Amino acid sequence: MKGIPEIFSCFCFLMASVIVSLAQSGTYNSGGYLMPEQAAYDVKFYDLDLFVNPEDSTIEGSLTVDAEIVAPLDWLVLDLDDKLNVSQINFVNDSNRKLNFTRKAGKLWIKFGKTSYPGEKVSIKVSYSGQPLASKIQKQSWSDGFHWAKSKHGEPWLGIVSVLSGADIWWPCKDHPSDRADSMALHIKVPEPLTVAANGKLRLYERLGGVPRMHKFHWFVPTPINNYSVTLNIAQYSKLEDNYRSINGDKIPVTFWIMPENYTKAMRLFPQFTKHLAFLERTLGPYPFRGQKYAVAQTPYSGMEHQTIISYGGDFKNNQYGFDQLHFHELTHEWFANMVTVRDWKDWWLHEGLATYMEAIYAESLRGGDAYHGYIAGFKENLENLKPVAPMATQRTKDIYGGDLYFKGASVLHSLRYLVGKSRLLKSFRRFAYPEPAREYIIDGRQCYFATTEDFQRIVEEESGKKLDWFFDVYLRQAELPALVEKYDGKELELRWDVPADKKFEMPVEVQIGSQLQKVNMVDGEASIKIASGTYYEVDPKKWLLKKDNLKMTRKYD
Repeated sequence: MKGIPEIFSCFCFLMASVIVSLAQSGTYNSGGYLMPEQAAYDVKFYDLDLFVNPEDSTIEGSLTVDAEIVAPLDWLVLDLDDKLNVSQINFVNDSNRKLNFTRKAGKLWIKFGKTSYPGEKVSIKVSYSGQPLASKIQKQSWSDGFHWAKSKHGEPWLGIVSVLSGADIWWPCKDHPSDRADSMALHIKVPEPLTVAANGKLRLYERLGGVPRMHKFHWFVPTPINNYSVTLNIAQYSKLEDNYRSINGDKIPVTFWIMPENYTKAMRLFPQFTKHLAFLERTLGPYPFRGQKYAVAQTPYSGMEHQTIISYGGDFKNNQYGFDQLHFHELTHEWFANMVTVRDWKDWWLHEGLATYMEAIYAESLRGGDAYHGYIAGFKENLENLKPVAPMATQRTKDIYGGDLYFKGASVLHSLRYLVGKSRLLKSFRRFAYPEPAREYIIDGRQCYFATTEDFQRIVEEESGKKLDWFFDVYLRQAELPALVEKYDGKELELRWDVPADKKFEMPVEVQIGSQLQKVNMVDGEASIKIASGTYYEVDPKKWLLKKDNLKMTRKYD
């Protein structure tokens, strides 16, 4: 492969724009240790009611949060960017009684006036307005904030990304991955003729009149949703529509909201959406949000896995393996990110690594084994190995995010396939998506759950019958890769794994000897094999092993 393959071009500018996004302010971050005041309540429902004004790049409205108290609590603490102004906070079910509040470093401290105890339910409305964080990069970028863009003809075109900074850059919430609302409503008012395409199902459309004329879109998400997965797509969209029949018989509406000037290109791409759905359903189980929709919205930034309406900022072109990689990747996140979600960003690789690796599996289904191995080779060209992919300690988004979540995560899964076999690995993926077969028939939200690296490891161990602590420990819990040391004296080939911190590592090694391929078991990380002088041999000829470059003789890797 020459240079960076086409399939990774979007990730290259993704990485660059992430750095710019984080540089905008060191305060924009998400996750980490959950403060006691936020651990003391569980969000049940969010109701977001906003007027979005593209004329002056402002928003105005309210957020109502319904929560259940799980530990004694005097203050309810929500996250909200200090850029936004809060005019009033009140109880919804207590004669709209106003509540005192204070603001500290991006947090709203709302005083109850009494202690609330476990089992109590509260409903609080925050009225707010202002200019939310705006992305400073336009055109094919991926950075947090409101992308206040313009169409080819100068009309407003808005998209929102908040995965790194947190949804609190535009609405009050408990900004932590461990607590996603059971459901959410979005009531969005915009000037005509703009359309609002958002998560879930469109319950109601209202024409409000006025000067300028306004209308309102009422969207509802009946299942759990990650804060960062909530989004708005606002433009004078055209749309393509179809219906897809799921593997379990459900009919799913499929919609592609696109800018009118891209209608012809979108028509050529649109059939891939259902092809990708069909492949992922066969491999991972039914599309998780069949009771709502599957939609794609063209955005002024590259892409994101917003639940039931993924963002697409691609170029409407197939990669060298015959498919649109960006769409396929973001669609896979409906299973791994939107249905199966990490509760701590330390396990973020489960979202990105699995979605990235599934691209290679799809390439293999289209073009065969050479395409699969070519795809994997592209991953390995982009490894950084700067920090553990799955550290043990709690992480915030800024601390853990990087290319290795994608490329090293996928490369680890490639080596895991070699160890346990393709069939067992893909069965593990499906069980990870749907731990029990009965879940494949559920659409009311109970199919959504939180998972950890340990959960994934346990499933692979059960499917393969192998204990894999040593594999996950070496590949995921540390940054540095193991090295395979080779020593050949003309009669015997000695192989030894050189592992950081001398950790246990018994990854078997394939050796091509003449026309024979032999798998060598590495008991205690070492093995030797007889090879006659002058005989051709090659270690790991199919490049299954994730490792540093082979080390010849006894040279140590520094």
